[in-house]
Amino acid sequence: LEIAHPALKAFMCGSLSGTCSTLLFQPLDLVKTRLQTIQNNMLPGSPRVGMVKVFINVIRTEKVFGLWKGVSPSFVRCIPGVGIYFSTFYSLKQHFFPEHAPNAGQAVLLGAGARAVAGVCMLPVTVIKTRFESGQYDYRSVFGALRSVYKLEGPRALFSGLTATLLRDAPFSGIYVMFYSQTKKSLPQEVTSSAYAPLVNFSCGVLAGVMASLVTQPADVVKTHIQVSPHLYRRTRDAIHFIYTVRQGLRGFFRGAVPRSLRRTLMAAMAWTVYEQLMARMGLKS
Repeated sequence: LEIAHPALKAFMCGSLSGTCSTLLFQPLDLVKTRLQTIQNNMLPGSPRVGMVKVFINVIRTEKVFGLWKGVSPSFVRCIPGVGIYFSTFYSLKQHFFPEHAPNAGQAVLLGAGARAVAGVCMLPVTVIKTRFESGQYDYRSVFGALRSVYKLEGPRALFSGLTATLLRDAPFSGIYVMFYSQTKKSLPQEVTSSAYAPLVNFSCGVLAGVMASLVTQPADVVKTHIQVSPHLYRRTRDAIHFIYTVRQGLRGFFRGAVPRSLRRTLMAAMAWTVYEQLMARMGLKS
C-alpha cells in the first residue's frame, strides 16, 4: 500500500467510505424511489402517500430486509463509483491546483467534473438499481438484470436517463464541494485540525448536502421516471411534461425530497468524513 499511486489510494479510500454509507442509508433510497414511482391517480381529494406510509408498507409486505432491496446493485455501483469519483477528484485537484485550494467557482467545476466521469461509468448499474428499488421488476441478480435489459431492450436502455442523471449528479457534486470546501475554509485552523475534525467535517458535509439536494431534486425525479419506464419517454422533456401535467405540477418534481435529502446528505457527509480521515492516515492531502 505504501508504494501505491496516490490516485489508487484515493480510489481505495473512496470505495471503503462508499461501502459504509451505502449499507447504512439504502432504506432511504428505496423509499425515495417508491415515492417517485408510486402509481396513484392523484385525483383531487385522493389521500397523499408519504414517506412513513411507504416505509411501513414495505416492512409489512416485504419484511424489514425489503428495505435493503436493491442494496446489491447499490454496492456494485457505489463501491467502484465512489472510488472513481474520489480518485478523479484527487487527480484533477492535484493537476490543476497543486499549490493552492480552489476558489468557489473552481470547486464547483472540480466536483461536477469528477461526478460526471463516475456517473457515466456507472450509469448501467444505476438503471438496474432504480428498477430493483421500484418493485416493478422481478430481477434475480445484478448481472442477470444487466443481461436481460441488454437482450430485451438493447444497450441504449442501459444508458436511459443519462441527461437527467448528469443534470442531477454533476450540479449536486459541484454545489456540494463548493459549500463543503468554503464552509471548512471559513472555520479557524485550530477547529479543523483538532480532535473534533471528523465531527466538523461531518457537520460541514450535512450543511452542503442539504443545499445541493434541494437544488437537484427535480432532476432526480425525472431520472427515476425515465429509468423505470424508458418505453414511455422518447426524450427527457417528455418525462418533464408528464410529471408536470400528471403529478400535481411543480410539487411533482419534489416527490421523495425528504428521504433523498436525508440519504444524500448523510451519505455524502459520511463518505467525505471517512475519505478525509483515511487520506490523512495515509499522509495524503485530500
